[in-house]
Amino acid sequence: MRSSTIISLVVAFMLAAVAVFATRTYLAEQRARLAINGSKIQEKTLVVAAKPMRFGDRVRAENLKTIPWPSEERPDGSFQTIEAVLGEKDEPRYAMEAIDPGEPVLTSKITGAGERATLSSALDQGMKAVSIRVNDVLGVAGFVRPSDRVDVLLTRGIRNSNGGEQTYVDVLLQGVKVLAVDQTADERKDEPSVVKTVTFEVTTDEAQRLTLGATIGTLSLALRNIASSNVEQTRPITVADLGGGLISTELANNTDDGRFETIEKLVRKVGDELGSRIDSVEGKLKQPAREKQVQIVERKVEPVLPVEPKWATVGVWNTTKREEHRVGLIQ
Repeated sequence: MRSSTIISLVVAFMLAAVAVFATRTYLAEQRARLAINGSKIQEKTLVVAAKPMRFGDRVRAENLKTIPWPSEERPDGSFQTIEAVLGEKDEPRYAMEAIDPGEPVLTSKITGAGERATLSSALDQGMKAVSIRVNDVLGVAGFVRPSDRVDVLLTRGIRNSNGGEQTYVDVLLQGVKVLAVDQTADERKDEPSVVKTVTFEVTTDEAQRLTLGATIGTLSLALRNIASSNVEQTRPITVADLGGGLISTELANNTDDGRFETIEKLVRKVGDELGSRIDSVEGKLKQPAREKQVQIVERKVEPVLPVEPKWATVGVWNTTKREEHRVGLIQ
């Protein structure tokens, strides 16, 4: 065998060994990197609700579960482990609002450790809870639910200088948040029900207005659209404002295509013709009596003569039987 052939074989074996070593080293590094990344992903979890929880429900382990959360950004107030949510056994937590399955458990939705689930803990800083009495009409037929926004209307009577009483309806508060209806604070319950009291979240000034308004007049509610947040310019409405026939917004927004103008012209034309005919009839009725000649025709009444008979009936007895015969009369 030639020396050049032997050298070529040795060089080929060396290159093959180097390639195998480099490949094994690269694969080992990739396995280690994947293992590190996998462990990091598994460490990032998020606590969500496994079962539905409502206001006042105690937060228990069977109602929670963890899901993978690969992102570096997490919801504010979220928890990474179930143990962090439960805390100590002697200091349980309670749901402050409805939490559905799969929804993250946040500190804003549950109480602190050992705190009770009350409306006082659900109030924002500086806000007050005030309740007013309503009925099926004033309470919008029971369609007002927790977390809705309503306007509060005040109906009252004010005595004027003449000694009479004038009734006013004014918008007392706008966009007030409903905390509870009767003893229900579950915002996910959407079935309408007739209630007797409604509790609002208001400031101190608004609480004073509500209390005074309930004393001097009648409070009623107007349910707002869920996306309505604007403040409207309002004015007191009196009995004198009830007239005028305010048109609805839907009809007012409809554009006139000329039909009403055509109908108005036709009605006006018919009215003019009817007026002219009435004038002509009145003119005829006002003519002097001398121009009117009334001819009275006396009707002759002829006497009614009796009708002469055309035949006579003759009865003939034959032993025990009577027979009648008609005999014509000579005219």
